[in-house]
Amino acid sequence: MSLSGSAPRVVCIGIPVRDLTFRVEAVPARGSKANATHLAEICGGNALNAAIAMARLGGRVAFAGPMGDARETSSDFILAQMAQEGIDTTHIVRMPGLATPVSAIMIEPSGERTLTIYRDPGLWRVKLPDADELLGDCRAVLIESRCGTFSIDLCTEAQRRGIPIIVGVDRAMSLQDELLAAASHLLFASEQVQETAGITGDGEALKRLSALTPAFLAATRGPHGTIWLDEAGALEETPAFPVQAVDTLGAGDVFHGAFALCLAEGKGVREALRFAAAAAALKCTRHGGGLAAPQRLEVEEFLREHPWSNSTATRRL
Repeated sequence: MSLSGSAPRVVCIGIPVRDLTFRVEAVPARGSKANATHLAEICGGNALNAAIAMARLGGRVAFAGPMGDARETSSDFILAQMAQEGIDTTHIVRMPGLATPVSAIMIEPSGERTLTIYRDPGLWRVKLPDADELLGDCRAVLIESRCGTFSIDLCTEAQRRGIPIIVGVDRAMSLQDELLAAASHLLFASEQVQETAGITGDGEALKRLSALTPAFLAATRGPHGTIWLDEAGALEETPAFPVQAVDTLGAGDVFHGAFALCLAEGKGVREALRFAAAAAALKCTRHGGGLAAPQRLEVEEFLREHPWSNSTATRRL
């Protein structure tokens, strides 16, 4: 249950994926074979993993985006999982004749994952529902960076209404991407922020991008924490919580979802970053991608066990 009393409504925009996950001792060499020790079929995709995290953390979550033909099995499997999590799927658009994305993921004992994915190019031709339908009673929008091509108009309208727009970036963005101007918060992964800015070093990359966007800028770095720019343009760091990771699949997405929910609840970025770090840490201790996202009570208990200290406090660099 949300600490705000009335659970805030968050709209997630993305492209769901059907994930086949294989646990392996090591990723096989090119042209070779390897036996997996475990197989699981789960739903995934950046925004959907974030949506699951938010629903478990107490948010009211609506999902919008394209899925494949109503006759295919992958979309039915994903929709059943979303319904089980309490996610509103009424805004999903089925695309006749197209395939819902499918990925194959190999997870090593360290938790590191290697994946390949197929996304039908036709999915990007989707037309989202009307903005009034999606943004009514909306406290935040979370969007995958790759989906800006079909959702920039919605994001622009959300921006006009003063609704936070959190973009989860897991690939390099073009410096002409309209989401750079529309977003209120851009959450990069380390590699992607450097590729986007065209410069080595997370801090320098964030500073270069700050000249191109008014958005809050952060780069997540897994066990090395999150680096971000404060209101004065100074670099700060929110360290990660040390845990024994077994599966990092979806951890960044859980971080994005927890962060977005905190903003929807009216919390500041420092508190949101720490809450998100705790949620992502807990997820990494469990197999299952986004479906291993923790419940609200688990995160609150984890934070009580890890109070503010020199090792977990946000600090200026």
